[in-house]
Amino acid sequence: MVSSYSVVGRSVTRGEGPDKVSGNATYAADVMLPGLLTGKALRSPYPHARIVKIDISRALAVPGVHAVITAQDLPDRRVGRLLRDIPVLARGRVLFVGEKVAAVAAEDSDTAEEALLLIDVEYEELPAVYDPLEAMEPGAVVLHPDLASYQGLPQPASSINNVFAHNSWSKGDLDQGFREADRIFENTFTAQLMHQAYIEPHACIIRVDDSGRVEGWVNNKGPFNLRAQVSAVWDLPQDQITFNPLSIGGDFGGKGSFMDVPLCYHLARRSGRPVKMVMSYIEELMAGNPRHPAIITLKTGVKSDGTLWAHQAKAVFNSGAYGAFKPRVTLGGADRAGGPYVIPNVAIDSYMVYTNNVPCGHMRAPAKPQITFAVESHMDMIAREMGFDPLEFRLRNLMHDGDLSPTGAAWKDIRAEETLRGAAQAAGWDGPRANASGNVHVGLGIAISDQPPGAGQSAAKVTMDDSAKVVLHMSLWDTGTGAHTILRQVVAEELTIPVEDVSIVAEDTNAVEFESGPGGSRVTYTAGQTVLGAVTDLKNKLTTFAGELFDHPQDQIRLQEGRVILEGPAGQGPQEVPLPELAARAVDATEGEITGEFTFTAPPSQVTGFSAQVAEVEVDPETGQIKVNKIVSAHDVGMVLNPMAHQGQVEGGVIQGLGYALMEEITTQDGRISSLSLGDYKIPTIQDIPELETVLVQSNSGPAPYDSKGIGESSNVPVAGAIANAVHDAIGVRITDLPITAEKVLKALRSQATN
Repeated sequence: MVSSYSVVGRSVTRGEGPDKVSGNATYAADVMLPGLLTGKALRSPYPHARIVKIDISRALAVPGVHAVITAQDLPDRRVGRLLRDIPVLARGRVLFVGEKVAAVAAEDSDTAEEALLLIDVEYEELPAVYDPLEAMEPGAVVLHPDLASYQGLPQPASSINNVFAHNSWSKGDLDQGFREADRIFENTFTAQLMHQAYIEPHACIIRVDDSGRVEGWVNNKGPFNLRAQVSAVWDLPQDQITFNPLSIGGDFGGKGSFMDVPLCYHLARRSGRPVKMVMSYIEELMAGNPRHPAIITLKTGVKSDGTLWAHQAKAVFNSGAYGAFKPRVTLGGADRAGGPYVIPNVAIDSYMVYTNNVPCGHMRAPAKPQITFAVESHMDMIAREMGFDPLEFRLRNLMHDGDLSPTGAAWKDIRAEETLRGAAQAAGWDGPRANASGNVHVGLGIAISDQPPGAGQSAAKVTMDDSAKVVLHMSLWDTGTGAHTILRQVVAEELTIPVEDVSIVAEDTNAVEFESGPGGSRVTYTAGQTVLGAVTDLKNKLTTFAGELFDHPQDQIRLQEGRVILEGPAGQGPQEVPLPELAARAVDATEGEITGEFTFTAPPSQVTGFSAQVAEVEVDPETGQIKVNKIVSAHDVGMVLNPMAHQGQVEGGVIQGLGYALMEEITTQDGRISSLSLGDYKIPTIQDIPELETVLVQSNSGPAPYDSKGIGESSNVPVAGAIANAVHDAIGVRITDLPITAEKVLKALRSQATN
């Protein structure tokens, strides 16, 4: 697609890049305030226990300790992003290893650690449940007996034991569909516990002034939502709370949670000093908000010609001890359990289950990597069992314009087939396959998914000074994706000025009424349209002023290459005025900067974007070792606003999906996490990264400015399914539980050999 734009569509260097690589960027842990204390939490060593007694007297006696608190010192309130089910400090019982029981504020980290060691806690261990299927049984221990009283609990409440959210989607007549099907297939898949593995751990600083006003510095991408959460638990009006912007060192869904902020406030109030709390990576892996493990059972009825006819899905998500870290309580991505396929009869059920494990939150495309791994593995299994090529089978059943999704959604401009064919063609799917070399077997696997942008609210202000330099003001905090640079490009494009003449100021939570923040691949869709509206407002003011100044019709005035063009009558050339000259005169006339403002609430999009991937793997049947040679990632995109940033999102997501497929796992035993460092928790390194090829299937149907589409989440979703299918193609064994390790492959091969 040839771009007719001057700034949009170019690879513009990230504006914050120099500060980040030079160490000048300020992160939460960098903030220093006069009198700042260090806060630390004492955490439970038990997955489920009654707190019999806590003695803090020895901790209070440590020199340099300014506050020691337990639940008895706090109001009896629970906090959460929507479901308020977690106490600030454990009250009466602990429900997972790592739950906060007490907290200390001291002069320094060593003193705080010493004080924690001197807090005496007597526990009485209680029966625990770790498996979500067992937790759902009527006889399992009830972890939240007061569940019905929790604010934010989805209604109607589930009657299933330890299930706090049950979502259902259906279409057609499932029973009739299965009766009419010629063949029925049923498989169960499991997905593991996975951490977001951002480099910067959770951190916060809270200061309370003499009047009770609160000021905070938190690496949280949704400060307005955070303000509402802590306002409720602190019993403090939102207008008494201000959160200040910071650089955020990675998110991937994990930096939307309140984490230590509610507790930090109480330490600051009790001590009378500002308090900083920074989680160690041990704490991150023990008590962060990782991606949910899942058990997914799929049952599908198929006609003899390969037409999908009936589909039933049951997705059970292990939420851990609490549901407070999920903004929607449920995981909406479970609705993709029918894939992007035409299926007339569907029933999908999703369950969020309490267990005595670490509470889970959100991670890049919540639920979709788990669900897509299951669906795309299942589709391959059906295709091969029925004698179809996996690509042909998918093409036979993919949605096209006019088709309803498995849950009855009506999407516009469906480009599933073009995207799938784009990936297959680039990977040489129909060409000759690589042959086994020695003991190594080579295989190809394919998978597809979709990702619409999320909805949300945003506000922007654009100001121009007398030299035509522009500042964009927003309370949207960049999580490291380069969103601020994209938004600067929008401003520069509309004003026809160099992007270097546009800067951005990230503002605190007092600047605007609300900002949804990053998440759900929505920033360009929501904030992009907001910025476009604000700069359009500024342009209108400029052209109105120019019309009055030069007595010229406003509809015959336009901006071009940093100049104001006043179109002349037929046969006469236009009059041109340098934009800085007009800006100077406008500023002088108004005695201030020229300003454009806009607030916008983006509705749910009717356009979704598809992602299809093909993985080529080598598998050594003697060791089970897997090597991924290449991943082709095809994306249904609109206008690409910044090709370099866009490609970075694609490749980053693919690598994250690779880690999910092959190695990343928080390992637990009886609720205790054993992978408590990034040495034990393996993430891909440069040696693990295969050849990456990106295919862009472009169109003019994007819902965001300039017909663009979101790219933040989609590329990490189909990877695990593509790799699982490639492993089967290579050696004929099917791994249905993630991650796909050499040990699992070898075990499957040996089992196959004995059967």
